[in-house]
Amino acid sequence: MSFICREESHTSSDSMEKLNSDLYLRNCNIMKENERLRKKAQLLNQENQALLSKLKKNLSKPSTSKGTGSSNTDPALNLSYSAYEHTSNHSNNA
Repeated sequence: MSFICREESHTSSDSMEKLNSDLYLRNCNIMKENERLRKKAQLLNQENQALLSKLKKNLSKPSTSKGTGSSNTDPALNLSYSAYEHTSNHSNNA
């Protein structure tokens, strides 16, 4: 009877080693994918920052249109930009 227990233990150990190897490989793949996505997010963030900078520069130019002489800024754009600044600063601090 002790022979059967040892054999079952050996089989269990083998299956645990295989499971451990499988999980290790999955973890490696997840880490690679995470790094790829992190780099992509970083590039998208840089692109977004450049576009926001360009937008801010364009919005800060005085209006050349005739009429009331008011600036050409849209309050909705200002709200969107300030909301983005808040979330961007928060994510950069994390």
